[in-house]
Amino acid sequence: MAQVLLEDVSKVYPGGVRAVNGVSLNIEDREFVVLVGPSGCGKSTALRMIAGLEEISAGTIRIAGRVVNDIAPKDRDIAMVFQNYALYPHMNVSQNLSFSLRLRRKFGFWRNPLGWMGSGEYRQRSVEEWQEIGRRVADTARVLGIEHLLARRPRELSGGQRQRVAVGRAMVREPKAFLFDEPLSNLDAKLRVEMRAEIKRLHRQVQTTTIYVTHDQEEAMTLGDRVVVMKDGVIQQAASPFDVYERPVNRFVAGFVGTPPMNFFEGRLIDSGGLLTFEDGDLRLALAMEHAGRLGRYIGQNVVLGLRPESLHADPAAAGAAKAMFRARIVLTEPLGDRTDVHAQTERNPHIICRVDARTRLREQEVVEICADMTRAHFFAAGAEGANLAL
Repeated sequence: MAQVLLEDVSKVYPGGVRAVNGVSLNIEDREFVVLVGPSGCGKSTALRMIAGLEEISAGTIRIAGRVVNDIAPKDRDIAMVFQNYALYPHMNVSQNLSFSLRLRRKFGFWRNPLGWMGSGEYRQRSVEEWQEIGRRVADTARVLGIEHLLARRPRELSGGQRQRVAVGRAMVREPKAFLFDEPLSNLDAKLRVEMRAEIKRLHRQVQTTTIYVTHDQEEAMTLGDRVVVMKDGVIQQAASPFDVYERPVNRFVAGFVGTPPMNFFEGRLIDSGGLLTFEDGDLRLALAMEHAGRLGRYIGQNVVLGLRPESLHADPAAAGAAKAMFRARIVLTEPLGDRTDVHAQTERNPHIICRVDARTRLREQEVVEICADMTRAHFFAAGAEGANLAL
């Protein structure tokens, strides 16, 4: 277990392609940090640099206080779990789990061809070493619930079982840090949910520093103690899942995190006789008191209003005192069991998504009143990465 520290780390490939650009990140001992972002944002490159599989172009990486820039991957005392499992097909589960430990034996007979003729102490140390390997394999198999699979080959395992073996092969080494590179991408939806819970349970049990890379924001939000959102090789925000969702620092983070994504409306802030409102030609929504005080200096300026689908309701009965309303036409409904996602549009805003209770009956092409919870509104500066003005 150890702290992992990245100090102004960059990676530039031949041709001037900058995959990671001046990333600084402090991952505390025992912390579970998830790197998330769209394809090409630099998250996997950052992980591979920590592992030593990619040389860094600039900056410093420290693991447990030791600079590891020039240290070989095998000597960094980290364990990595890949997307493709990378199990040895000719070995059974027990042999796959113990492989790295067997390579590191100090008293193996192959290190001393005459070891069997050597001292009794040497033989005793060798026996103790084998016993320790067996103990670690047994303990790991018990934690992962794969004791009954130890004699099987990888081809005899399901996808979920192979994933458990891959995780176990990392666990058995008892490293300072675990690195996961999109380990659940090859699993079906149901198994991904199960393995997600399994990985979180394992982290709480073994309490090892963990860095996890994924493009799946749902994985990031459910697994991480802290979520690091990246774009174009730069960290946009590093915070708790709650803060990333409820207090995004800019429009990119707000739009990337959340399913369905946040609705954005481009307009201006207007002072209507002492009442601050947002207007875009279609909508005229009064700001909540807590926002009006902080946004007064932006009156007359172009801003972007952000409202998550759960902050919009197509049921007037759900409106409270702090809600504003506008009319929109329903173009599509998506029943999701306990809720329904409703796609609506106005003249200026063709893509609006709101979330309603599944028992609310709405018809396509119907014009309805949509209630906006302005207490949960976000306001951003103009532009694709405009800062959150309400923070």
